[in-house]
Amino acid sequence: MLRFDVLTLFPGMFAPVLTHSILKRGQDKGLLTVKVHNLRDFTADRHKVVDDMPYGGGAGMVMKAEPILLAVAAIRDEAQASGEDIRMMFPSPHGRPFTQGYAQQLAGERRRIVILCGHYEGVDERVRMTVAPEEVSLGDYVLTGGELPALVLIDAAARLVPGVLGDPTSVLEESFSDSLLEYPQYTRPAEIGGVGVPDVLLSGHHEAIRLWRRKEALRSTYLRRPDLLQGRVFTREDQQLLDELMSEGLLTATTSRWEEEG
Repeated sequence: MLRFDVLTLFPGMFAPVLTHSILKRGQDKGLLTVKVHNLRDFTADRHKVVDDMPYGGGAGMVMKAEPILLAVAAIRDEAQASGEDIRMMFPSPHGRPFTQGYAQQLAGERRRIVILCGHYEGVDERVRMTVAPEEVSLGDYVLTGGELPALVLIDAAARLVPGVLGDPTSVLEESFSDSLLEYPQYTRPAEIGGVGVPDVLLSGHHEAIRLWRRKEALRSTYLRRPDLLQGRVFTREDQQLLDELMSEGLLTATTSRWEEEG
């Protein structure tokens, strides 16, 4: 079972996501557990204060260390009582970039994964010094808090746990599963506004369909995310498909869509 403990100031943000779709299914099957902890429950004062002004001045407030450290200690004690360990994580711009490979590694985790959701102008540095969380970044942009990144981590990892998805082959064919973007998908009707489904998908020829999908995945990746192909050692089949795309004029050797739009 994949277990998450989330430390947050806004626990109400999680139920709307965790109680629907695949994440709900994973919990119902007993393959995923997510426990959301309100950091205000670990305060000692009447007003449940969780933030204060930064030393040295400056705009905004800083999350206090004490409630966070008390919450982590409580989870650690609970985990140790049942023979478990914890893995402390903190969504942060300072962290390692989150990737599909990172999600796959989390999906196999047997420790309880504790995610701290930051807010305001940041977290008292003594939290980092004391619990040394594993910092992870979702990208070079700023969000209002760590709740959305926490949900992304949970979703990306949970769907890779065997049995969570209804069709286990879905994981094998989606974007980034082989460091490639996914091939185009079509469904009924067979024609919309004069645009039809590629004939090969209607042929029933499984090998031809497989090759078409692989070729389209390579083309899409080359045009949209050429960085994913850098340093890649292509199989003979992939190289042949790329050569076909070049000869058909569907790819050029020197340009990408991003370069054209930029």
